[in-house]
Amino acid sequence: MRIIGIDPGTAIVGFSILDNENGETSLVDYGCIRTPAGLPQSQRLNQIAEDIDTLVKKYKPQKAAIEKLFFKKNITTAMSVSEARGVIMQRLTEKGVSLEEYTPLEIKNSVCGYGNADKAMVQQMVKTIFNMDKIPKPDDAADAIAAGVCLCNSLALLERINE
Repeated sequence: MRIIGIDPGTAIVGFSILDNENGETSLVDYGCIRTPAGLPQSQRLNQIAEDIDTLVKKYKPQKAAIEKLFFKKNITTAMSVSEARGVIMQRLTEKGVSLEEYTPLEIKNSVCGYGNADKAMVQQMVKTIFNMDKIPKPDDAADAIAAGVCLCNSLALLERINE
């Protein structure tokens, strides 16, 4: 099964593409969608939507893992990221990609075994899981990989329960 992991944002959207077959997960690709600073929000959202379309067309994922939002302080940032997240979810759904949403705590717990892991620990675990030479950068990409891993782990658990 092909999975796309998403770490939503407005300036940077992290993405990962994973294959999950017979309990084995492999990292196919990862990176970021970047929108220029100063671009009106509507144009940023449109660019994100178009880039999501391109990723779906190229990789043909069946499922998606997207991080739920959690903001303590900046409501303005939360609103713009919520808009980007909505556009991403709409595009994936429109293209027939089944969505699963995970909180940052669920993702960290799945990848690190510790829900309060910091970004450095998540990055190190992603590097270790996929035997990478270096930590994936930027952290948005590492977070997207972690979201995808969380979905893969959830699928593996469901398979064991249904056996």
